[in-house]
Amino acid sequence: MGEFINALLTIETPKRVNVKVLTMDELERIRRKKLEELMKEMTKPVKVDNSNFDEIINNNENVIVDFWAEWCGPCKIIAPVIDELAKEYAGKVLFAKLNVDEAQEIAIGYGISAIPTLIFFKRGKPVDALIGVLPKSEIKRWIDRILATHK
Repeated sequence: MGEFINALLTIETPKRVNVKVLTMDELERIRRKKLEELMKEMTKPVKVDNSNFDEIINNNENVIVDFWAEWCGPCKIIAPVIDELAKEYAGKVLFAKLNVDEAQEIAIGYGISAIPTLIFFKRGKPVDALIGVLPKSEIKRWIDRILATHK
């Protein structure tokens, strides 16, 4: 019985905790900051398919989706350029790759009739597209123009 009383006497009383209530604007600012931090870590294109396409384009401010296929020669030519751009624009633009053979419904839904096709999504909405193989400098010019005009 003496042990039980000692145990009761050593229990600490709860300390007063200050709680800050955040506004929706503050929560959105925190969410955007965390998202930017995560995007900086994404220096390689992410694979998108039927299971995650909507989540990726809707939960990221700027997304470029590379519609490609394994058998596509021009797609293989542009792939290293896309990898380089993903590193250069980390934190600003998320690059994603969608294999049109594995996600035909999505490709059809966006009217993809030739590959490679790059579609720039801003807040989940397609704003522009490039079709075919272009020099890296032209793709950068395209990205920079969209970033500057679609804020």
